[in-house]
Amino acid sequence: MIASYKAATALGNKTLSELGDCTRRRGDMPGFAKAITAILGAMRGEDEQEFNMTRTVLSDPVLTQKVLRLANSGMYSAFGQHVNTVSKAVLVLGTEAIGHLALGLKLIEELAATSTDTTIAHIEMEKAVLAGIVAQQIAYTAESRHGEEAVVCSMLHTLGRMMLTFYMPERWHELQRLADQKACTVEDVAPELLGLSLEEIGHAAALHWGLPSSLLNGMRALAPAEAGAEVSASDWIAGLSTMAASCAESLWHDDAAGAEKVKQLTESYAGMLGVEPANLMHAIEQAKVVAANDLTIAPLSRPAERRAKALAKTRQRAAGNKILLSGLADMRDVLDTASPGQMVQIALETVYKGLDFSRAVAFVRNRKENTYSAKISFGEGTRELLPGMTFDDAYEPNVFHAALNSDRVIFIENSRDAKFAAKLPLWWKSSLSEARSFVILPLSANGQPAGFLYGDWDDSFPPISLSATEFALLNDMRAMVVRAVERRHGIAPEAVTR
Repeated sequence: MIASYKAATALGNKTLSELGDCTRRRGDMPGFAKAITAILGAMRGEDEQEFNMTRTVLSDPVLTQKVLRLANSGMYSAFGQHVNTVSKAVLVLGTEAIGHLALGLKLIEELAATSTDTTIAHIEMEKAVLAGIVAQQIAYTAESRHGEEAVVCSMLHTLGRMMLTFYMPERWHELQRLADQKACTVEDVAPELLGLSLEEIGHAAALHWGLPSSLLNGMRALAPAEAGAEVSASDWIAGLSTMAASCAESLWHDDAAGAEKVKQLTESYAGMLGVEPANLMHAIEQAKVVAANDLTIAPLSRPAERRAKALAKTRQRAAGNKILLSGLADMRDVLDTASPGQMVQIALETVYKGLDFSRAVAFVRNRKENTYSAKISFGEGTRELLPGMTFDDAYEPNVFHAALNSDRVIFIENSRDAKFAAKLPLWWKSSLSEARSFVILPLSANGQPAGFLYGDWDDSFPPISLSATEFALLNDMRAMVVRAVERRHGIAPEAVTR
């Protein structure tokens, strides 16, 4: 962090050096660096950008549900399509929009879930969560296409405060004491005590994480523009993030003084944001409702009510079948426009979620090399296994070749049955042998095997059997992928995952 940002004063650089030492000792703020790196990496994406983003989102079940919920919200209703899979959300909205959406939601989740040694640090993180929620509601009201960026920037607007309270609480208490003596805010006295502003500390941390310049610009503090002044997209985001962070500070205590401050802020920023003050107030009230579910210790969160509403997360079989049906609907929607590879991706995601697979892998046949190879996968640890999951397409007496030749869904209930061991190939035993049960969905093109989808359950799942309904849904899904492959006349079957 220190190498990428230099303060204007020696005292400021000393503060950054101390902060850098603290972060090295304790590690980056919980969850932040890893989440940001993964999502930004997927946004930049060298190859298979769409799939990388889908996999990044699907690696977190909570994030998956939030992305799908927002992708189906009124903000995107103009697309006129119901979005049931992350793969389709990426296709419809684009990698960048989903990336910002995922980044904002991931940061909200990480902030809300963070458990710190000091209550004051947790409070600052909750305020950042609340700022993001306020920004999301206002951006929706404004019908802005910059909503996802605004959410991220609003949460990171007070990053300097979060960094200081989390890593250097003693310096924060010094700031508070000095601010009390001078009857001002901690922001006012930070340059005197630290040699740089809290905003600069946040900027240094953002540079350390490698955030893009658009987000850095949106994090800056910006006073409301004068009436009639032209507002750039960057300034609109910065104005909203400034207002949202100030609103969060005022809303957090849920008292009359805070409510009056919020009213003043709506009147000041309404012109700049292009939203009437009354509509801004309505958006903020909606944000308070959302915050009641996302915060944990703020008065707004009403933790007793929240605990009373908590339900065990046990998904019934009917719910899984709904996921399969929804995935099929997605595939029908995009059948005429999606590539075979995109159809395979939606199908793989759907069976992975709908059947609660531990792992799901798509294999493709390469006729030139006479092999089947694993190309894409979902599930913990599967990516590292991909290079080893390759085998010859010449027939061998095992369950995979049997499935490819019969062209029907195969379900293996107990792969550990000693009498079944001879039907399992060596490549499976060396890569996927943790599976207790698995399913094979063979894919054909013009009557010839083109590949297959594979999904399994390990010992963390209770013994399972597939119903006639599920077999029918899986066969419908196979048929949909095959139609996409055969529709592309002149495209070789091995192009299915390109």
